[in-house]
Amino acid sequence: MKQKPCSDRCQVCQHREYPRNISVHQQEYLAKRSRHRLFVKVMRFVLLAAFLVLWEAAADQGWIDSFIFSSPGRIVHTFIGMVRDGSIFEHVGATLIETIASFILVVIAGLLCAILLWCSDKLSEILEPYLVVLNSLPKSALAPLLIVWLGANRTTIIVAGMSVAIFGTILNLYTGFREVSQDKMKLIYTLGGKRRHVLTKVVLPSTVPATISIMKVNIGLCLVGVVIGEFIGARCGLGYLIIYGSQVFKLDWVLMSIVILCIIAMTLYALINAIEKWYLKRI
Repeated sequence: MKQKPCSDRCQVCQHREYPRNISVHQQEYLAKRSRHRLFVKVMRFVLLAAFLVLWEAAADQGWIDSFIFSSPGRIVHTFIGMVRDGSIFEHVGATLIETIASFILVVIAGLLCAILLWCSDKLSEILEPYLVVLNSLPKSALAPLLIVWLGANRTTIIVAGMSVAIFGTILNLYTGFREVSQDKMKLIYTLGGKRRHVLTKVVLPSTVPATISIMKVNIGLCLVGVVIGEFIGARCGLGYLIIYGSQVFKLDWVLMSIVILCIIAMTLYALINAIEKWYLKRI
């Protein structure tokens, strides 16, 4: 039975225009999904707003010690003051540069090492236990050694950021390489291809989605590693601001830095997520 086309703006569509070849049930489903997404966004905003209002009220009424727990108003006031004197841009810029640099190096080094392990089965069998151990090692334990070995400079902080993510990246990428379809590899070999052709024509293209997913995790890990490095060997950066603020009891600095770190992490994750969506639309 032929479905009667829906008008451009019917009640079911909830004032949305859908293609005429979509059935009424499909339109109802799409409208329901749209209402659900809107509800989730509104409730997220309401939850955050309620938390901030309750926090501010608790500080104003003396339910909590505003000197220790600060308040949204004090954090905003501190941020505005640091914007006016320009110091916040130096700290945020330093942390961003170090995080992005460590992230790029992790991606490049992780890919190269995973390719090397995939090319040599003997090498992968030898190194895999060591990579597992290094990946399980608490990376904060390495930070003091990095300061002694490399000195208190930006290079040390970038290496600290890399140390948190590099070993997991190698293991995950290598695992992804090994899970590529064997039939496709055999087809390349049957057609006279070499191992490098299998790598460039099958393995790497097939693992691009997995690589992007690993990158979404790594950007947060690199940020954590950079902050750990800044705790110990930095003179600027949000990690330095946190540790210095806690030492001199300027807890407004500490909480403001934590809020900014959350915003940076969300922004970087959203950026890589947008890259993933763009790639998936192309394939």
